[in-house]
This record gives sequence, C-alpha cells and structure tokens, in this order.
Amino acid sequence: MHYTYIIYSSSADRFYIGSTSDEISQRIRRHNAPHRGFTSMANDWRLVYLEQFDSIQQARKRERQIKAWKSRKRVEKLCGFTMP
Repeated sequence: MHYTYIIYSSSADRFYIGSTSDEISQRIRRHNAPHRGFTSMANDWRLVYLEQFDSIQQARKRERQIKAWKSRKRVEKLCGFTMP
C-alpha cells in the first residue's frame, strides 16, 4: 500500500506532510533518526494523520494537494488537531 501522512513535532511545533510506499512505522522511525533535511530539526515526530492509496501516484497527488493549501489551520482541522 501507499500512504500520504502528516506527522507533528511538539518540540518544533511543526507539521510535516509526506507520502511513502514504506511501512508507515518504519518511515516515522527514519524521520526521528539522525539525518539531514526538514525533519532533522526534531526527534519527537508522531503520526497525526494517515490516508491509504492503491498507487504512489495517488498518494503523491494528495500530498501535493494538502501542501498547496499553505494553511496550518486547514492541516490542523484535517488532523483533528487542537492546541492545548
């Protein structure tokens, strides 16, 4: 299966939107492992939203759609995310 996912870091107070064909738990572990890139700023990323697709093309299309919103509020609403 293929996925579009959103992860959140409370220490960075940031969301990351991505897509993958990997197992989702494995992908999140890689985000939390030492590396270079956007998610390297924190190591407390947790899954807050997941959609499943039959093809990677569909998952990437959905990822681009969400990123095109450029709205944290819309992402929060999609995730059912509320700030304390």
